[in-house]
Amino acid sequence: MIAYLDGKLAYKDATLAIIDMLGIGYEVRISLATYSKLPAEGAATKIYTYQHIKEDGQTLYGFLDPAEKALFMQLISVSGIGPGTGIVMVSSMSVGEIRDAIVNENVRAIQAIKGVGPKTAQRVILELKDKMRKDELLAKAGVDTVPLARQHNTRRAEALQALVTLGFARAAAEKQLDQIQHKHGGELSVEELIKFALKSH
Repeated sequence: MIAYLDGKLAYKDATLAIIDMLGIGYEVRISLATYSKLPAEGAATKIYTYQHIKEDGQTLYGFLDPAEKALFMQLISVSGIGPGTGIVMVSSMSVGEIRDAIVNENVRAIQAIKGVGPKTAQRVILELKDKMRKDELLAKAGVDTVPLARQHNTRRAEALQALVTLGFARAAAEKQLDQIQHKHGGELSVEELIKFALKSH
């Protein structure tokens, strides 16, 4: 998986950036928040990425802010939300607005986002509100949750993708990863997560 790109911004528009890395241009789907913060074309840029692999192709999604990537990873962990919808969500509202809507169980605010129906909005709140409330408490206590969340969610997402590729049903794999992380803690590597899941399957 490509975790970030550190190169030169060759091109940008409201939905896309091309990062030049030693003469190779990486096309990255971006949010409006990231677009608004990108430097001028030709400037040095570091962008945090999520690599989505499907049967018919690969897509890189990129974020200037690690907190935005962490939120995106949380959103796409919810059943029914793919990366396309995830990028629309973080383009429609700021990280703080989405987190507030989830924590305060504001279904209407989440549902107002294009492509998110009432059932999906309820599922987002149900699955993420406790995690976000915990993050909020930790942040108030002075604990930086983003690097932890970023590492934890990226590893979990990579392990989940691998397990689905290996033939696991997504829902079963998600449940298994939750159990493994609850039992062994959140510091396991991608390889360890996959090994534990394969052993207990």
